[in-house]
This record gives sequence, structure tokens and C-alpha cells, in this order.
Amino acid sequence: MVQTADAIIIGTGVIGAAIAFEMSKAGWKTLSLDRNAQVGHGSTAGSCAIIRMHYSTFDGTAFAWEGYHYWRDWADYLGLPAGSDLARFRQTGCMVMKSEANGFLERHMAFSRELDCPFDELSPEDIKRRLPLYSLDSFSPPRRLDDPAFGQPNGAAIPGAVMWPLAGYVNDPALSAQNLMAAARLHGAQVRTGAEVVEILQSAGRVAGVRLADREEIHAPVVINVAGPGSSIINAMAGVLEDMTITTRPLRQEVVHVPAPQGFDFERDGTIVSDGDIGCYCRPEQGNHILIGSEDPDCDDHDWVADDMAFNREFTDQWTTQAMRYGQRVPSLGIPSRKRGVVELYDASTDWIPIYDKSALPGFYMACGSSGNQYKNAPIAGKMMAALVAYCEGGADHDRDPLQFDLPYIGQRIDSGFYSRKRPVNHESSFSVLG
Repeated sequence: MVQTADAIIIGTGVIGAAIAFEMSKAGWKTLSLDRNAQVGHGSTAGSCAIIRMHYSTFDGTAFAWEGYHYWRDWADYLGLPAGSDLARFRQTGCMVMKSEANGFLERHMAFSRELDCPFDELSPEDIKRRLPLYSLDSFSPPRRLDDPAFGQPNGAAIPGAVMWPLAGYVNDPALSAQNLMAAARLHGAQVRTGAEVVEILQSAGRVAGVRLADREEIHAPVVINVAGPGSSIINAMAGVLEDMTITTRPLRQEVVHVPAPQGFDFERDGTIVSDGDIGCYCRPEQGNHILIGSEDPDCDDHDWVADDMAFNREFTDQWTTQAMRYGQRVPSLGIPSRKRGVVELYDASTDWIPIYDKSALPGFYMACGSSGNQYKNAPIAGKMMAALVAYCEGGADHDRDPLQFDLPYIGQRIDSGFYSRKRPVNHESSFSVLG
């Protein structure tokens, strides 16, 4: 007997699980499929899970500011039984260094001001009071280790920063996806792990379900691609690439974990820092460690991979580069001989803004190109995708008349066509993990 569902959701990362939760709450009989053995164990498990509000576009800022509120109210949002093991949001604030390259954050502050999102401007003295281990010498532009000028200050200094005090991070990103799926199950959602999709079935000009690697067919009139770094493969299976101006592909990334310097409790007193001057961001990590990621400076080659399952999972010189760049800002940083951290993939879109959209194949939807900067938006992305599917399946033409979607916490309405697969490349984007 062939299994059926109202909607098949491919992927149980944090966004896929959020879509399952929102759709099941709305009455859809959902079935989530994932080739991994556990929910949340794809790229979500390797996420830095930063919850921040600053983006390079107004729409991105509004979406992230709305998204913060669900993490703040995580237990209430989920509605799981008392005593459930929940991921925890830790509010640390996010400090962003001002630079000429980011326009001294004038646009970011203007967006936050318009949205009533709190922020504070910091002087260099304020930065030093908050992070006394920091040097404020400028090293811009970021350089490779083999550049003779690497590590040499350029004679200028960091002119200040902007702090978004409500920002923070989630302590266990995989658990957050598992929380969402557990909440979805309370509303009747089903999930199957170890289930690899190898074909998108079609009938009478629309999607009809999927075929798995073991040849089993599962039938559904709606299929949603939330496959993370595998999203481009799923889109190709569905034959929906032709009308897409924005596409996705997997990008290999390395994240560095190093001990905080002695004498400063970075886990307790540190903050998230975005520092374009050295091309790195950081956040506190358990055990008084510092997690260091790349902001994709121009000097670094992008490591695009052809196969989202078979890629180099070992650390490379990029690990050392990121650690040494951060060492420019923190001269007392010790860089251990044993490399620790995470090697994972982003599902990066052409302009690093995600695709939340229908496709050219009726019934086939996409929530992809989200890695690197959309973890924080998972709950509101889940809500918007549930609304989008209902809108389109109700007969609306989303390409012609995009869904106008309300952000309930912040009282804003956004045009979800901003996330269209057919949009022009958005040149307001940072074209990086910053979004």
C-alpha cells in the first residue's frame, strides 16, 4: 500500500522542521523525510545558531527582528509538555564593528530605527570596556596568510561599533530542530529519517510525490524542498531550474573553536562580534571557548562542492587563517596545535538571500539557499511557507501577485516576493554570510 500525505517536506533541519510545525498546526497531514539518521543532523547541527537583527536589506532586517521573538519565547511557541528538553537562547548582544566598507552601519541603524529594534552606538572606549582583550588597530582589508602585509596594522583604528543588545545564540541547534519536530508531532506530523529521495514524481502537470532510494513511492499533491545543501539536486530532480534567476549550490565552510585567553571569561562576559575589518565573526562557546567563523572576505576563495555528501571534512589552511585573523584583534589569543571546530556546508544562493517560493511545477515549493544566515529566521520562515502554500494551493498566482505576509510580533507587512526564485540579483546584499 502506497503511503500518502497532504504534503511531503524534504529535510528536517531547523527550517524544514519549522515548516512541518506550522503546516501541521494549520491542519495539513505532513510527512517529513530526511536521509540523515536523526532530525536536525544535517547542516543545522553545524550551525553557529546566531540570533541577530542586523541585515543589509530592510526586508532581511524585518524578518530577523520578527524571528528573534520566537527564540525569546521558545517554550511558549512550541507548546511542548512541561519538563521537555529544550534548546536554550542565550542573550549576549551582538557588536558590529563600524568600517568604511559597511558604510559605518548607517543603513543598518536606519532599518533598525524604522522597525523599533533596539541598538546602541559604541565608541572605541565603550568597545574596550566591554572587551578589554581587544586591540582596535585596523587591519583592513582582510588578507590571506601568504600576503606579506598580513598582520600589519594599516595605521587607522576601529572608529566604533553598533551593539544590538537583544541578540544572542542558541546553545544546541540540532536540538532546536528536534524541538520543532516534536511540537509538529503533537499536531499529527509524521517523520521518517534514513529516507533518501531520488525522484520527484509528477502526474498531470503537477507534483505527485517522491520515490525513495529503496524504490518506495510516497504520494502527495504538495512537496516542499528544504534539503539544505542538497536543495539544488532536488530542484534538478523536479525539473524546475529553467525559470530560476536565483539558484543555490553547496559551499564548504570551516568554523574554529579556540580557548579564550586566560584572564577573561568570554563565555560569561563576551558577546557576538561581527568584524569586517578582519573578515571574521565570533561568539562565546561552552567551556570558555570562542567560536570563529568567516565573513567571506574577497581575498578568500569560495570552496564550492559538487557533491553535498562527498566533500573534504578535514580542516585546511582556512582554519589557521581564521584563527590568525582573529588573533589580530585579540593579541593574547592562544592558537592550539590541535584544530577543533566544525566543517560543514552552506546552501548559498546567488545573492545569499534565500528562496522561499513556489516553483514552475505546480505543487512543488522551495525553502532553500538559507544556510549561513537564516537559522535565526526558521520560525517565521516556517509560518510564511505555510501561508504561501495555502495561498498558492488556494488558486492565487504568487508570481503575478506575491503573498503579502504579516509579521505578527513587530506589526509589519512584507512582500514575500522579496524571496522569489525569479527576482533580480539583489545588489543590496552583502553577498556573504551576513546576508
